Amino acid sequence: MKHLDLSEANLLEPRLLRLFDALFTTGSVTKAAEKLGQSQPTISIWLARLRKELDDPLFIRSAEGMLPTPRAEALIGTARQALEMLRRLAELRTEFDPATAKRRFVICMTDASHITLLPAILAHVRRAAPGIRIEAAQIGSDTPRMLQSGEADLALGYISDLDAGHFQQALFPQDWVCLANAGHARIRDRISMKDFRREAHVLIRSGTGHQLLADALKQQQMILDVALELPGFLGLPAIVGTTDLIATLPRHIGETLAHYYGLRVLDCPLAIAGFTVKQYWHARFHHDAASQWLRDLCGELFQQQDVRGLHRSGRPRKRRPREVQP
Repeated sequence: MKHLDLSEANLLEPRLLRLFDALFTTGSVTKAAEKLGQSQPTISIWLARLRKELDDPLFIRSAEGMLPTPRAEALIGTARQALEMLRRLAELRTEFDPATAKRRFVICMTDASHITLLPAILAHVRRAAPGIRIEAAQIGSDTPRMLQSGEADLALGYISDLDAGHFQQALFPQDWVCLANAGHARIRDRISMKDFRREAHVLIRSGTGHQLLADALKQQQMILDVALELPGFLGLPAIVGTTDLIATLPRHIGETLAHYYGLRVLDCPLAIAGFTVKQYWHARFHHDAASQWLRDLCGELFQQQDVRGLHRSGRPRKRRPREVQP
């Protein structure tokens, strides 16, 4: 007879392995059917397939019941080991304990988020997950690819065009404000459209805000008196605080800078499209326990929150955020 064991046979379906074990244990087709919750005709069909796969009768009818053949006796140990491994695999759940975890998270964000969001994230991580390292990467056109490949774990900001296979969750809405020196000679409690046109401006060239502001100016056929352009928000508070220049920027970064540097926040008279800050991740990592922890943290910290009040505490609300796939 051809020598055959489970390692040489075609891969068996788990249900056939369970049938093999049940028949060996009970010695009865009827009892095996009851144990597996199947009808006897179904068990007979499975047994026929099992015999064909293993090239052996496996069980012989007798007055004492279904007796195993020598081949069945030789294979039962291997079959039960395989079943045990399948059970362990089914029961395995990847746990993530932030208190003891040692790993790095890469979060794509704008430099504005370095000021408004990152301090709160870091404050919570340092308290609850001291072994976690955070790396901030620039959010941009390459972000969807980085999320898909796993080079980045999360993106925080606004991405207008997202590839299929990504999830997103809304965090908070953004409208627009103007910042001015608290001692500005011509601007007090409000800035009119006339003031907006007359005053010299400092522009930030990067991020979502730059394009939306440019679109609004183009739509309204307005040309600003731009005295200075900056690649990011570094240095902006000192410039606005020591000159008469006006800066137009999204509300959360504007209010945060004003809070720390004593600047005046004014409602922007120019109609600029608002947007929603979201967190983004790829479907490949949707069920990853570590990624879920990071998303839950950001959702609890920032969903519909006043970002300014988070820099000091970094304490999240105790609720699980709702996740939405585009």
